[in-house]
Amino acid sequence: MNPAPTQHSDPAENRRGIVAMVVSMATFTLNDAFMKSVTQSLPLMQSIAIRGGLTIIALVILGRIIGGLTFRLPRRDRVMLAWRTVGEVGATFTFLTALMHMPLANLAAIMQAMPLAVTLAAAVFLAEPVGWRRMSAIAVGFAGVLFIVKPGTGGFDVWSLVALSSVAFVVLRDLSTRQFSAGLPTVLVALSAAVSVTAMGLLGMIINGGWVPVTGAELGKIAIASSALVLGYVCSVRAMRHGEVALIAPFRYTALLWAILFGWIGFRTLPDYWTWVGAALVVASGLFALWRQATSRRKVPAMRGLPESAHHATLEN
Repeated sequence: MNPAPTQHSDPAENRRGIVAMVVSMATFTLNDAFMKSVTQSLPLMQSIAIRGGLTIIALVILGRIIGGLTFRLPRRDRVMLAWRTVGEVGATFTFLTALMHMPLANLAAIMQAMPLAVTLAAAVFLAEPVGWRRMSAIAVGFAGVLFIVKPGTGGFDVWSLVALSSVAFVVLRDLSTRQFSAGLPTVLVALSAAVSVTAMGLLGMIINGGWVPVTGAELGKIAIASSALVLGYVCSVRAMRHGEVALIAPFRYTALLWAILFGWIGFRTLPDYWTWVGAALVVASGLFALWRQATSRRKVPAMRGLPESAHHATLEN
């Protein structure tokens, strides 16, 4: 279920991987758009609980079809899964809270800094090698986030800070994911996330006064959001199993284009000038960091037989 991504030179495989990545970003963003729409009339926690219940059903069916629903895990995987759950729950709550109050494209632009934040955290907490070029790209990307957030100006919105806290929770989630053993089924990880987020929604719903009647239109929106979420999960897994990762990964940034499109269609909102500038900096720095990472990895096989220090010098760029 979790084979390590392999490198392919087949153009057809690359095309399939790119299409899967673009579709996954579109469907994830479509989920965001419908959740933003439904939470304008339905309480956030109840919306999360309903979407979570539908998602759990879909993932259980998917798990039975493709296999992988085993619950016998090594102790280390259980610990890491618990930390990942904390990150998942925190990221979902803060992201959807910010989404209720922010334009979709602005939030998406801030979230594009997530790969840079994960790279920085991996260097700090996991001692992964990151050289000065990628560190410079991270600094430029975070400067772009400041353009979007606009601290200290009249355009500053406190919900941008909630969005940034969502990035922090995603970092915790992704760093925990990196510590999983190779045999841990992906569908099990997704299911555990769906169960924990649904539990959070149910608890929040009870605290906030219980069940609110749901209209057919609201239920339809949540069903579409849930379906889009599961399809996005499936496509993102397929994207990493087809073609060259270094070629396909940059297409993650199409999420920003989809957010702009759906934001305009659904809510008639577009980013302002400084958000465009900040988003451009974040995306450009993220693409550069991906390019440097791919370049460093290609150099490693050519350096076999050199001293260990030479390998570190190559990787730390």
